[in-house]
Amino acid sequence: MKISVITATWNSGVTIGQTLESVLRQGYRDVEVIVVDGGSSDNTVEIVREYEGRFEGRLRWISEPDRGLYDAMNKGIAMATGDVVGILNSDDFYTSDDVLERVAREIDGVDAVYGDIHFVDPDDLTKCVRYYSSRSFRRWQMRLGFMPAHPSFYCRRHVYQSLGAFDLQFKVAADFEQLLRLIYVNRISTKYIPMDFVTMRTGGASTSGLQSHKAILRDHLRAYRKHGIGASVATEGLRYAYRVVQGVLYRFGVVI
Repeated sequence: MKISVITATWNSGVTIGQTLESVLRQGYRDVEVIVVDGGSSDNTVEIVREYEGRFEGRLRWISEPDRGLYDAMNKGIAMATGDVVGILNSDDFYTSDDVLERVAREIDGVDAVYGDIHFVDPDDLTKCVRYYSSRSFRRWQMRLGFMPAHPSFYCRRHVYQSLGAFDLQFKVAADFEQLLRLIYVNRISTKYIPMDFVTMRTGGASTSGLQSHKAILRDHLRAYRKHGIGASVATEGLRYAYRVVQGVLYRFGVVI
């Protein structure tokens, strides 16, 4: 079973090497890596070229202008030839060397799998500042704004071919609309893997403050309207309350 790993880059020279190193360390070898660069002005492309030979034909890349992160991801999904597709952001890396092995084993019999991720301080990659567990996620919770940790989401390519990838009308939460469409509306079969998939640096599009959260809320409400799902700011507020509780419990070693 081939797994396609999509990495979108733009001026990612500081971090892309660590991202690609974490793929090379994976014990599972039937993997292709597709790097979609948005026309970086730094040394991102040069670093990708340096790694190309180490992947022995398993890395393909393009560099051209795009319409943002989700457009780049869509290009990568369109280029993918694997049975299963996942996303690994250019400033993130796999938490352990057996993530893709577990994905290949556990996805048997279902359309998609997902697990946990954690966020770290960019200046101290050993310091976990938030643990995002998908353990308690249930399909109905998407009406409250919950979703599995998207960087841990690995889906069969034929699902994207039949149900679509990212809707570019959604600027900051196209990942939520995509999972709402796949999991809640079309009810694809999924499985939770109790494993920390990805280490993410804080400061990305979904972790950059109040204005970001307001934009995410607007996109969530638009996604509900698109699919005819009743929801409101009040129901979305429950998600933030849950995250506060989750954060407090994690400090005491409890993961929910």
